[in-house]
Amino acid sequence: MDISVIGLGKLGAPLAAIFASKGFRVVGTDASPAVVASINAGRSPVDEPGLQSLIDSSQGRLVATNDTPAAVAQTDVTFIVVPTPSDSSGRFSNEQVIAAMEAIGQGLRRKNSYHVVILTSTVMPGSTGGALLEVLERASGRTVGQSVGLCYNPEFIALGSVVRDMLRPELLLIGESDPRAGQLLQDIYSRTCESQPVVRRMNFVNAELAKIAVNTFVTTKISYANMLGDVCGRIEGADVDVVTEAIGSDSRIGGKYLRGAVGYGGPCFPRDNVAFAAFARKLGARADLAEATDAINHYQVDRVLEAVVSRQGAPSAIGVLGLSYKPDTAVVEQSQGLLLVERLVSRGYRVLAYDPKAMATARDGTHVRFEAMPSAESCVEAASLVVIMTPWPQFADIASDAFRRSGKRLTVIDCWRIATGLEAVADLVYLGRGAVGTTPLTV
Repeated sequence: MDISVIGLGKLGAPLAAIFASKGFRVVGTDASPAVVASINAGRSPVDEPGLQSLIDSSQGRLVATNDTPAAVAQTDVTFIVVPTPSDSSGRFSNEQVIAAMEAIGQGLRRKNSYHVVILTSTVMPGSTGGALLEVLERASGRTVGQSVGLCYNPEFIALGSVVRDMLRPELLLIGESDPRAGQLLQDIYSRTCESQPVVRRMNFVNAELAKIAVNTFVTTKISYANMLGDVCGRIEGADVDVVTEAIGSDSRIGGKYLRGAVGYGGPCFPRDNVAFAAFARKLGARADLAEATDAINHYQVDRVLEAVVSRQGAPSAIGVLGLSYKPDTAVVEQSQGLLLVERLVSRGYRVLAYDPKAMATARDGTHVRFEAMPSAESCVEAASLVVIMTPWPQFADIASDAFRRSGKRLTVIDCWRIATGLEAVADLVYLGRGAVGTTPLTV
């Protein structure tokens, strides 16, 4: 079975490489000549852990082209992995998916055999079986469910662990036009997955709803933990880690994503709550919980800013460790660290910042000026106060001498509580943990 993958970005390139590494012949397509050239030269077009090793192990089974119709014509299955950016209303735009469907249709007109089209990009409920199906049928001259199958199959991954998440998923969500298409897709995953995922097959709209519901539920859990962290940080003796570990032990709740720290960011979580709320409002339904989750998330950077200003009121040099929205990626979209940098600069602070991967993308991702430091140690040494915004493991291993001051002790606001053993040289402030001097609990 031969596979084509449309879109060789942060998700498409790993997906194509995984299929090729498992023995499929894969033809990837992308609008960027540089991306196509990179794949054909055996180089990863994006920075993602494990991706280059997969490309190396594909043994010539992975090639790329700018000609999507030709790629479709010579393969049996096509995966669409193109961006669906949010529009002004917060809903996902199908513009690039429609363009992909039209190109697929042109390719299908060049062949007679059965073909399955699989949409991986996140779309609004009602899209796959509505406008997108119509475009595919019109462009190809075929009827979905007969000579062409259509599936909606979103991934549940995180940047920085895309390869691992694709190889070892917990859930395979398949929205199918018909059982033949869904079974063919399930068979592909039976050859590629290194885990035994739960497989849920259903109609298009239920799969579309399930995808966005998963993300909005996870973000609600994150915001709940951050709400607890805010409360615990204001009560002497309270510790959000102790509280979340206790309630996460209850199987009705679970411990995943239940860690009070800073807000969520990245290209998916923030926009999914907004999109779900917009969708619900259009239906006349209420989405108060999604809206509250989003509001709490926006508040988190203000909470960190308050902690800085209360301890360093006069403009001074603030060191920010962590600009990517999570470890193991250079992505800074909706990054809490970068948002904090912008708030501090607007308050007149001099901001020094360091991130193991995201220095260049952070520069491109903000209009404000900050001083890019060459290392975590240099950032700490030059700062009057330090904030740890992203839990990069490297930040837990900074030499204690970097924190030592000859005069006033350095204050370190650790939002993730990963810095330990510094009590002798610095004043540690753990966000989410009430210290002596905060409000004593009375009844």
